[in-house]
Amino acid sequence: MADFYETLGVARDASQEEIKKAYRKLARQLHPDVAGPEGAEQFKEVTAAYEVLSNEEKRRMYDMGGEDALHGGFPGAGGGFGGAFEDIFSTFFGGGSPFGGGQAQPRSRARRGSDTLVQLDLDLEKVVFGGQQQLSFSSMVECTTCHGKMAAPGTEPVTCSNCHGSGQVQRVTNSIFGQMVSATTCPQCQGFGTTIVTPCPDCAGEGRVRASRSVKIDVPAGIEDGMQIRLARQGDAGVGGGPAGDLFAQVNVREHSVFTRDGDDLRAAVEVPMTAAALGIDIAIDTFDGEQSISVEPGTQSGTEIRINGLGVGRLHRRGRGDLIVSVNVKTPTKLDAEQRELIERLAQLREEDATPGKMLGRGDSLFARIKKAFTGED
Repeated sequence: MADFYETLGVARDASQEEIKKAYRKLARQLHPDVAGPEGAEQFKEVTAAYEVLSNEEKRRMYDMGGEDALHGGFPGAGGGFGGAFEDIFSTFFGGGSPFGGGQAQPRSRARRGSDTLVQLDLDLEKVVFGGQQQLSFSSMVECTTCHGKMAAPGTEPVTCSNCHGSGQVQRVTNSIFGQMVSATTCPQCQGFGTTIVTPCPDCAGEGRVRASRSVKIDVPAGIEDGMQIRLARQGDAGVGGGPAGDLFAQVNVREHSVFTRDGDDLRAAVEVPMTAAALGIDIAIDTFDGEQSISVEPGTQSGTEIRINGLGVGRLHRRGRGDLIVSVNVKTPTKLDAEQRELIERLAQLREEDATPGKMLGRGDSLFARIKKAFTGED
């Protein structure tokens, strides 16, 4: 049984501030989001230690009798005397404590399963609206042959012949105080009180096997890449019929061919010809909400953004959705035939724009300014 002070790495006389500081440091290092599944068990141990030591009353009880004192071992804990005191009297005097606690109980084979971390791949549309997603993965499940009992069908665990089911063996020694009785874990049954003579052949006596599973996960709208969804008791099944751990599904959002996410907004780009940008045009675009029409106003420049309210990503745990922002890219023609070139040159003349190839325009370089300079000789 781990010592809570050692778990947090603090002295037994540490102040509450020192305990809190140590916990925060370890929690940042061992959190499943940082350390992954291998740090999950240590994170739980650190959290359990902090929950006790950060509470003055629980800490006092723990200092007096260890973890047993927190589970009915002392007055005020809900169970009168017993727990740690009972273990002490059982160890030195045998047969239970003078407080009527009775014989020590054998250990249970049941142990909680580990937490499971899996990747949940989502399309962007699922993130926009939320909904259910099927997730398939491999984990430990209860053995269907022995149903977690660990023994082969038709057989039962046999009471240990060494400790007679108590899980402990006693040794009597003589001292100046008389006979002293000490109790230790039974080496034959490892403290379980029974032995499994014929283990289940399908799970090798573990009560669980590895298998493929599939679960449905409720995906909230607006969840972000890298976040985790927790499903209680959906992780690895426990040993010997123990409770299952938790399942953590880490979100991975696939890239979309058209839309990108920007917070609660969606972004997309449309390309329009130079002439359409100059004259204005209505464009139909496909969105997650169906076809929508946007108006490109006459004279629109490349990089102009058009916002459509309410067609973005659902806001996580809040009402409403973000916006769809469409960026306009004006396409300049790259290959012109003679007639097209003549028309553009004519347009440049009408607009008094210098379209001479390789010419850098500066102030006063309009067509009108150059004609005036040619006739008057003015600079």
